[in-house]
Amino acid sequence: MGDRDYFIQPPPSRRPLLGATNNTLIVLIAINAFLFIILNFLNLVYRVSEVSSAVGDTIFYREISDWFVLPAQSGKFFTRPWTVLSYMFTNIDVWMFISNLLWLWSFGYILQGMAGNRKLIPIYLYGGLVGAIFFLLSVHFVPSLHQHIATYQPLIGSGAAVMAVAVATTTLAPDFRIFPLIQGGIPLWVLTAVFVIVDFASVGRSSGGIAIAHLGAAAIGFVFVKQLGRGRDMGAWMESFAEWFSDLFNPTKKQQQKKDQFFYKVEKQPFQKTPNITQQRLDDILDKINQHGYPMLTDEEKEFLKRASKEEL
Repeated sequence: MGDRDYFIQPPPSRRPLLGATNNTLIVLIAINAFLFIILNFLNLVYRVSEVSSAVGDTIFYREISDWFVLPAQSGKFFTRPWTVLSYMFTNIDVWMFISNLLWLWSFGYILQGMAGNRKLIPIYLYGGLVGAIFFLLSVHFVPSLHQHIATYQPLIGSGAAVMAVAVATTTLAPDFRIFPLIQGGIPLWVLTAVFVIVDFASVGRSSGGIAIAHLGAAAIGFVFVKQLGRGRDMGAWMESFAEWFSDLFNPTKKQQQKKDQFFYKVEKQPFQKTPNITQQRLDDILDKINQHGYPMLTDEEKEFLKRASKEEL
């Protein structure tokens, strides 16, 4: 089974709504927005509490911001290892915040519609983690970067994670078109090219480590989708951990999921059941696509969708 066959597009399905509790795109945006608001509020407090705003900024970055961003210096990093995660949700600059979240929304919305609702967060986290690794390795082992490591700026913002999402989405559906009313639509790769150009232009030549981090994130986004196309879900362990953690606070869930189990050691089913086509059944299957992606449907569910499309339910 090739990559293209793995992502056969199902009939149009309902995407998670803005207020849906299972919308992982909204979860990522909410976390980024929450940190942005909190950190900027604290920055404002420091600015008005000191003799000048410049002094307030300096103290804020030393006492607050430094504990969220990923430092280039290994000595500082080992005293705050959590920054390998926190930095990818930390957007202090207003332009950085707006830009990153607009790109995240653009690519994340498309990705959710094609690969299901549970692939976005793993790709985002993988992009941020691999970007952090590439950043630390580059500033320590690339001579031109290492000679300035004492004053090298930290890695901050969701840029690397968003880069992984963008490349993963484009790899998943390179022929996907946006704005279909404009001469048949604009290929998705054009949007990705614009994003990459804007991203690396904002990084600048003086931040080679950050540029390398974004390249590493792009690579993991590409690899994630390629592995998914071969039936290897690199984010499965994250989903399992999230479900296990959720069950710790919901003991009744396991009881609700218990079903009668029957074990037959036969090579084929004794009969073939053909379910009636109902709107409720169709809605359940479309919800499953939103959560897990089309490839996770059973053969019976895929056959049901084909019958439903023919009968135009």
